[in-house]
Amino acid sequence: MLQGMKIGFAQINPTVGDLRGNCELITHAYERLAAAGAELVLTPELAITGYPPQDLVLKSRFVPENLELLERLHARVGDAALLVGFVDRNEGRGKPFRNAAALLERGKPIRKTYKSLLPTYDVFDEERYFQPAESVEPFVVHGKKIGVTICEDIWTEHYLPRPLYDCEPVRSLVEQGAEIIVNLSSSPFSLHKPAIRFEMVAGLARAHQRPICYCNLVGGNDQLVFDGNSFAVNSTGNVIAQLAAFHEDERVVDTDSSSVIEFHEGLAGAGPEQIFAALSLGLRDYCRKCNFHSTVVGLSGGIDSAVTAVIAVDALGTENVTGVSMPSPYSSRGSIEDSRMLARNLGIKLFEIPITEAFQVFKAQFKEAFKGVPENETEENMQPRLRAMTLMALSNRFGHLVLSTGNKSELAVGYCTLYGDMAGGLAVISDVPKTMIYELARWINRDREIIPTSTIEKAPSAELRPNQKDQDTLPPYEILDQILHLYVEENLSARDIIARGFDEKTVRWVQRRVDLNEYKREQAAPGLKVTSRAFGIGRKMPIAQRYVD
Repeated sequence: MLQGMKIGFAQINPTVGDLRGNCELITHAYERLAAAGAELVLTPELAITGYPPQDLVLKSRFVPENLELLERLHARVGDAALLVGFVDRNEGRGKPFRNAAALLERGKPIRKTYKSLLPTYDVFDEERYFQPAESVEPFVVHGKKIGVTICEDIWTEHYLPRPLYDCEPVRSLVEQGAEIIVNLSSSPFSLHKPAIRFEMVAGLARAHQRPICYCNLVGGNDQLVFDGNSFAVNSTGNVIAQLAAFHEDERVVDTDSSSVIEFHEGLAGAGPEQIFAALSLGLRDYCRKCNFHSTVVGLSGGIDSAVTAVIAVDALGTENVTGVSMPSPYSSRGSIEDSRMLARNLGIKLFEIPITEAFQVFKAQFKEAFKGVPENETEENMQPRLRAMTLMALSNRFGHLVLSTGNKSELAVGYCTLYGDMAGGLAVISDVPKTMIYELARWINRDREIIPTSTIEKAPSAELRPNQKDQDTLPPYEILDQILHLYVEENLSARDIIARGFDEKTVRWVQRRVDLNEYKREQAAPGLKVTSRAFGIGRKMPIAQRYVD
């Protein structure tokens, strides 16, 4: 009969490259969990280095220092064993390093195991650095056989884009007598992914009739947000424990527990509430880990800048967010008032710095050069570029991080100005489609009006020329976002999308705009990933290319 075990989950928030700081996080969590009765404490994947370390592993002292700190952790271990993620050297043929987990026990040599399945798709590029394990075997811990897996090792073919691997680490461990399977994970968030993880792990538990403990990373590291949501299931696939979503958490779980709970995606609203929490955490950690203490946001009176400002206040507090209204000759009175009302509702400082005079002076500089040539988007684009210069001046003077406010729909088709509204240090909502922006705004206003109702209800407009509306240039966002999802996230060809009933002219227009504007996205601020495929880190396309499907 399989025996249970008291396993501690250290769902921590490491900082990539802060080796000593991360080891302190691990040590303090270990001590608390050991005091609470844990026999074995789990940490996330690559907990010592933070995930993903990328080319830091190539620095001459990085891996040796992480190995030195692993030895220090070993020296501090008491009765409870500690399973910790780190980067090991590969002494044999192949790539120079291993994505590794070490079992640390008092009075015993360090035992190591390596990740078998190395993801190299979407945001992952582990084959660039790591050599996969040739084989795996269980560890005996306090008399029980524990099968140790690392993140991708439990991702079965049904949940991958296509069959990728020739081995099944979980099956191999069970065949060797593993009584409990544990997984050290750094699995980034995207919408609905927590539920997908649970379904997969529960299915593995049922298939192999073994309890599984899944310990995930939490926090933001550059463009990736990790949601935590660690959990344990029994041998029938029922949840016996679940840790917090988007927050650090600790828990000691008895794998023999008979109390079963319902898995939830971490938050009541699986759509906008999850997205909001992910963006808030991503922004908060980006600022904290990059040593920014305050932000500045251009407030246009539109819905995108309003949602961005609300997220910033949630992440950093009202005292650390400054709004700037920069009306031009084409800004409506309603938009100016909406910016003021939003700032009042949020309790943030608002500067009003009109760009009308600067725009007229700047435009006059080209009187001779543009003589005889009618005005076009050149004059329109001068305005967001003047606004960018204004925001950057405030950033330089006060040390604020400039938040750009463009959404995924605009970024996809290039409905944005290079060195203008694209300028900034972080693009908070650049992976959020416009239709989801409206859902977020309505969710934000669920209890009281924070974003002015008029901001949500009015037709979206860049207000760069008289009576301008987004839909003068773009398809309706309800249609545009569906086409973009199919083309960008599902990789369907234009012909495949047209076959699903979409207008051919519209599809071809969207396709051409997406392809032509790769050069803009290459120069965009980093954005926080919340969908299954984000521009930037998760989508690599050539700029100079001619393929059309």
